[in-house]
Amino acid sequence: MASIRAYHRPTTLDAALELLAREEVRSVPLAGGTVLNGLPTEIPEEVVDLQALHLSDISRDGAALDVGSMTTLRDFVDHEWTPPALRDLALRQAPNTIRNAATIGGTVATADPESGLLAGFLAYSATVRITRASGSEDVALHDFFDDHNPLDGGLITSIRIPIGGQAVFEATARTPADTPIVLVVGHLSDAGSLRLAATGVASGPVIIDPGLIDDLEPPPDFRGSAAYRRHLAGVLAARVSGRLQQGGAP
Repeated sequence: MASIRAYHRPTTLDAALELLAREEVRSVPLAGGTVLNGLPTEIPEEVVDLQALHLSDISRDGAALDVGSMTTLRDFVDHEWTPPALRDLALRQAPNTIRNAATIGGTVATADPESGLLAGFLAYSATVRITRASGSEDVALHDFFDDHNPLDGGLITSIRIPIGGQAVFEATARTPADTPIVLVVGHLSDAGSLRLAATGVASGPVIIDPGLIDDLEPPPDFRGSAAYRRHLAGVLAARVSGRLQQGGAP
């Protein structure tokens, strides 16, 4: 059985990027380890631990949060500046034992197609800061998901989340504890702009237009057909929009 042959724990971002850029060895970043430890066959040759890079701060710049990529879901949930809807979605993301280790950056990088938290970030118009040896760039989260090779030798170092306005979400699942068949998150900005995002209607979390829901082509599975998922998306989007117009009331 293959095994990891080397472990690195760099103390600077430059050193981490240099290790990951090597072409002669397959190395991967290690954040919380909740995904990497669950890969039975895709075992890298070397891992680069990011824990010593000081990327776990949460700061506020005006009406936006800058969340370090190594911030755990637990710390994101517990932080006083985290918007309530995103706090609730992070709680749904994983059980407590996983939230203690899983990171915001790892959650974004792995792009779980059923992640309500990622749908929430989309609704909030979040951006991702990617740092490479050549410098840093900020990429809209929806563009990051659309890119087949978004990191291209770089690392996610932070997520920027505008926190004004208000947000709510609605979901339908087979049981209260089950992963939602469809989940819709809506964010109404202070300027009155409404943005909706959903899971369960595409290959990953996506922004949706209420007027174009009939054009969606959800992937069917044992929990629901494409037509059923489109129907749910329309119903949930209407509920979310209605609640936000009423000030977020249930």
